[in-house]
Amino acid sequence: MADRSRPPIAMRRFLLAVLLLLPAAVLAEPPQQQWFTALLDGRKIGQLEAGRTLRDGTVHTTQRMALVLDRAGSRVTMESASEAVETPAGAPLSFANASRLSGSATRIDGTVAGGNATVRISGDHVDQVRQVPWPAGALLPEGLRLASLRAGLTPGTRYTALAFQDLTLDAIEITTVVGPRERVDLPGGARELVRLAQTLHFPGAPVATTAWVDEDLTAWKFIMPVLGADLTLLACERACAEAPNQTSDLFERLLMKSPRPLMPAELGDGLRYTLAARNGDAARLALPQTAEQRSERQDGRWRVEIRRDAGTGGGPAPVAADRAANDWLQSGAPEIVALARRGAGAGGDAAVRMQRLEGFVRGFITTKSLGVGYASALEVARKPEGDCTEHAVLLAALARADGIAARVVTGLAYAPGFAGTRDAFVPHAWVQAWTGDRWRSYDAALDGFDAGHIALAVGDGDPWRFYAGLDTLGNLVLEAVEPVASR
Repeated sequence: MADRSRPPIAMRRFLLAVLLLLPAAVLAEPPQQQWFTALLDGRKIGQLEAGRTLRDGTVHTTQRMALVLDRAGSRVTMESASEAVETPAGAPLSFANASRLSGSATRIDGTVAGGNATVRISGDHVDQVRQVPWPAGALLPEGLRLASLRAGLTPGTRYTALAFQDLTLDAIEITTVVGPRERVDLPGGARELVRLAQTLHFPGAPVATTAWVDEDLTAWKFIMPVLGADLTLLACERACAEAPNQTSDLFERLLMKSPRPLMPAELGDGLRYTLAARNGDAARLALPQTAEQRSERQDGRWRVEIRRDAGTGGGPAPVAADRAANDWLQSGAPEIVALARRGAGAGGDAAVRMQRLEGFVRGFITTKSLGVGYASALEVARKPEGDCTEHAVLLAALARADGIAARVVTGLAYAPGFAGTRDAFVPHAWVQAWTGDRWRSYDAALDGFDAGHIALAVGDGDPWRFYAGLDTLGNLVLEAVEPVASR
């Protein structure tokens, strides 16, 4: 059985998406090469190198970032290298991204022509080629830089651009408002720079960032909120950027303390939580409605009621995509189909088969480890190890292989003790499955779903798309918790 005193931590690859993908969308590329030091609430955690060169009549922009974070006593290394090739007018030609997280590597290469992108995705146990539509009007870095130059730096100017994201193979809208000229302190000395207030319109979770640029739109400073902290990039000399990193445990700040221990009986029945925002803006928190979770904002607080036994409702009936295979839930792969047959057994309705699959996955993943970056279901099937995310993607894929609609949920789960902290909620992942008339939750990493699970986002297993947790994780304060009776 899983040990609830040490539940696994989710969101690592999502964190990589936030830290590595967002700056690429908003930093104007420098004339040749520029170095940045990366700070998390003032502590150095890594570096960024950005460059722009003209080669054979095309513009090449590059970005390399390396970050190191501490997580409950272990060190997590995150690296990414991207390159975009465009015409001098900013028309996209090709893109590439290579990312690595805790030993798990993925590479994406794409060429753009005729309104489509031909993409090759390779990595651990993955090698595939596909065609995807190029989002109309989407720009790569040079195109974004030229759009900013056309808009100019007159205070009050407001403009939008569509930035292509190579990690998700889609585009997001970025709104920029030009602010005043300000004196900004930098490692190499103070500069007079123009402040740009930017909003990245991720689905369901817009992110507000600030950049400071010079007259050529070269960025010198950049700040964005990430999981309850501020990530700051400061332009500096290479020696400054490559200086030793400092200890910074981001995951510790993601824990949400409980005002009291939660008893097994109430976890097995129902609980009502009163939640506030650490930054005082409860309206920005993402707290979805599910069959088990009812969320309501009152008087600047969120009242969230969770019952273990799912009721009806909690979202629309499943669509075809909820049963289909994708890059992370490869439910059509022979290995996954064979495991689903073993785990689901013969007979029984969807709820019965899901109960069997939940227990099967719990026993199948024999090595419970925090060392896996974020494995796909097929990778877990071939190498059964990992934490809650690996349990969740495998369970969801097995459900889909058995014909059951399934989704992956990210949120928080109660832990009596974790990494020296008593009575806290930690980032976690589990599964929702459609059992005939409702979405019901299953947790193979712990001893099943209970009222100690607070959902923040629901998706298809693609870790790059859990944007809804961006403003919520690290920003929640649990003010009160009380038991509620069974229905």
